[in-house]
Amino acid sequence: MITRKHITFTGSVQDVGFRWRARHAANLYDCTGWCRNEWDGSVTMEIQGTEEQIDMVLQAINAGRYIVIDNMDSRIIPVDEEERGFRTE
Repeated sequence: MITRKHITFTGSVQDVGFRWRARHAANLYDCTGWCRNEWDGSVTMEIQGTEEQIDMVLQAINAGRYIVIDNMDSRIIPVDEEERGFRTE
């Protein structure tokens, strides 16, 4: 079953390759969505796929050498049936 999550990451998540790694992992595991840096130093992501696919993307991001996620605030949001691909903003 496809689900969509809105996730805010805090910690050492900007200027460490987070968005590049997120896009690469999302493409690898066939997820759609987007992620962007926020003014407060956090990163916001919306990601869509199966729970297993999303978990694999999150594991890949967390494996980044310089990425340190202190907190991840996640909530389920409505699926976007028209979305294709994963982009960074």
